[in-house]
Amino acid sequence: MARKPGTKSEFVLFDVIYDDGSHRSNRRVPKDVLNGIDGDEPARAVIEAQDREIAERSQRPPATIKTVRRSS
Repeated sequence: MARKPGTKSEFVLFDVIYDDGSHRSNRRVPKDVLNGIDGDEPARAVIEAQDREIAERSQRPPATIKTVRRSS
């Protein structure tokens, strides 16, 4: 049976704004990381880890995150 669109996503999407003013939309964070009492704060650590991996592959320094918020 086909799955209905938009049901039980495994990820939560976040918008990230960096100190240099750049903006990235729809960064995926696993939903199970966000189930604690810290709310969305663990998303920042996950996104920072993703940024480090991307920076390592591109041989550029990672940008510093200014704010992280759920995508609307």
